[in-house]
Amino acid sequence: MANVETALKDAMTTIEGAIGAALVDYGSGMALGTVGGGKDLDLGVAAAGNTDVVRAKVRTMDLLGLNDEIEDILITLGTQYHLIRLMKGRGANGHFFLYLALDRGRANLAMARHQLKRIEGELEI
Repeated sequence: MANVETALKDAMTTIEGAIGAALVDYGSGMALGTVGGGKDLDLGVAAAGNTDVVRAKVRTMDLLGLNDEIEDILITLGTQYHLIRLMKGRGANGHFFLYLALDRGRANLAMARHQLKRIEGELEI
């Protein structure tokens, strides 16, 4: 099992086109760990903003009565992909997601999703 720092570094080194990654507690909106980013990608701001996205989607699913789980949420920009992967099986008090920003010109979205799923499975919080 990997700790947060190791898992995020793994994402940055094994996922082609990765420009930033974070583990976020969407109960509080706080990033528990970040790697990458920079002046053009503030991962703290991204963590808080994407928490709103996750909460809105969870609330919408509840209102629709959808008895299903969100695997991931994809936001496609002109030059980037933003991938949000909700984590499963972390206990009733754990509401976490992995956030990954990718350079759209260098990323393979299918492989990024596959790798992020693998990293989720190895992550120990």
